[in-house]
Amino acid sequence: MDRPSRYAVTLPGRPGRHGPPQVVVVRLTGEVTADGLAVYADESGTFRVEIDGEAARPLTGGTESGECTCLHAVALP
Repeated sequence: MDRPSRYAVTLPGRPGRHGPPQVVVVRLTGEVTADGLAVYADESGTFRVEIDGEAARPLTGGTESGECTCLHAVALP
């Protein structure tokens, strides 16, 4: 099964601030985690995630609060 080359990952707004969520586009890096999941990264390479289905898990501290461990991911064309 082919992996999508891009995903849109939704980061929640900061708690208590009622801010809108932020959407980050990540691209396939060619790397694989120890679990065999593909690694995706934003354009700068600082926000890296592994994606399984529609769930993205940050591999680096790219979120402001550091509390998000499961984020929504949508494959892009």
